Amino acid sequence: MFLLILAMLFSTVFVFIVTNKGVGDVISGRGYKEYRLGDYSSWLQKEVGNYKTWSKIESCLRTAKVCHGFTAKELASANEFYKKNLSPTQSGCCKPPTYCGYDYVNATYWDTPKTGIKSTDVDCKAWSNDQEKLCYGCNSCKAGVLATMKTKWKEIAIFNVVLIVFFVFVYTVGCCAMKNNRSDKYKRQFYGYR
Repeated sequence: MFLLILAMLFSTVFVFIVTNKGVGDVISGRGYKEYRLGDYSSWLQKEVGNYKTWSKIESCLRTAKVCHGFTAKELASANEFYKKNLSPTQSGCCKPPTYCGYDYVNATYWDTPKTGIKSTDVDCKAWSNDQEKLCYGCNSCKAGVLATMKTKWKEIAIFNVVLIVFFVFVYTVGCCAMKNNRSDKYKRQFYGYR
């Protein structure tokens, strides 16, 4: 039981440490936030930066059709899209980053401005209107996945804290009961029943 408590404590502290960094940037006039990979802990960046790991995640995103939730009627204009409350994953994977300056056509199709892309960021160059690519290879997509994962991990860590408190209580009661049981046997053995 003691080892279980230590393992849970270690994993909970680890989760709080690696998920401590990283928040979305609020963009003026937008209902969604934008996420940057550099805002997260180096351990998380390394994990999603691993080609094998990211390939599996990217495959899951495609299979789950994360970007197919936008309907043409619902988001007919750019203003409607900009007010939409997107999940971190949708914000990072289904549209180009705002700072790139792409022009809105529909939720997953954006035109390059006549003046050209406004940033030299790799995500601006990685964006594709191909519905199978979009921004799945972008760092903003990885950051969006990390933002979602961070939220879920924090929920699990909080649950773990409650479990740890419960297990410590049970362990303490058990230790006290064993100690009292031993001292009762000792008293009966040497002093008899009274």
